[in-house]
Amino acid sequence: MNKNFDYSIVFPCLNCLEFTKKLVESMQKNNEDLTKVIAIDNGSSDGTFSYLKDLGLGQVIHNKKNYGFGVPMNQGIMAAQTEWTILMNNDIEVSECWIENLLSSAVENDLKVISPALIEENLDYNLNTEAAKLSSDMDGYLRFGDIHAVCIAIHESVWDVVGMFRAKPPLFGFEDRIFFNDLDKNNIKYAITSKSWIHHYGSITQRSMKDGLGIDRSSTLIKVNKYHDLCENALFRKLRKIQKNMIRKKANKFEISKYGFSVMGRRQNGDFNWIY
Repeated sequence: MNKNFDYSIVFPCLNCLEFTKKLVESMQKNNEDLTKVIAIDNGSSDGTFSYLKDLGLGQVIHNKKNYGFGVPMNQGIMAAQTEWTILMNNDIEVSECWIENLLSSAVENDLKVISPALIEENLDYNLNTEAAKLSSDMDGYLRFGDIHAVCIAIHESVWDVVGMFRAKPPLFGFEDRIFFNDLDKNNIKYAITSKSWIHHYGSITQRSMKDGLGIDRSSTLIKVNKYHDLCENALFRKLRKIQKNMIRKKANKFEISKYGFSVMGRRQNGDFNWIY
């Protein structure tokens, strides 16, 4: 890892110990510095906190109950106060040199917010081998105007302009949507880089939150009346959603046409599906 980057890694946990272990083990496998990691246990009941506190992480914060997404993320950001904060889910695995590739891509392209490319669902392939190949084939390509909350690196200057995440637990993960909306309002550029790749098992965190709340997994966590936090009317929201979907579809089509794959895909039945 490039020692010149001042960074921290922040992830919250709500049970799902099996996946947290996979994340930590993938970091260890790729020689990441665990003292850069700040983990927030959000009231787990499956031994997550006991596991985390014995790893030698930079810091482990223990919340007595589930405070949603925004509160633990802000706790981690404030605990670290580094130039770059990498915020991510605990249901992912990382590839070799993913941090160096992620942050160097941001610096080289004057971006203050950036996400790695990702593959979701089944991890029945060699992530390091595939990541190296995909990254090389795309040769530094960036998908501008798109980003995801699975993993995101944010420069400290963004906090001064946009602020941190909405500390409102009932939003149950909608905080990222509000934050991304604020990035747009303040004309802060962002992108997904093909230089850095991760694997995301997919919706594990959301399912755990629903289980903890006694909500059916097929139900949504966010009701329509929560959208008032965006401070936008319904028509504007629909137009924005259409615009975002068009950007993603256009980029996806271009990437598949040029490279044969895209920066966001799924692994299903032993094959890659790049139609996202």
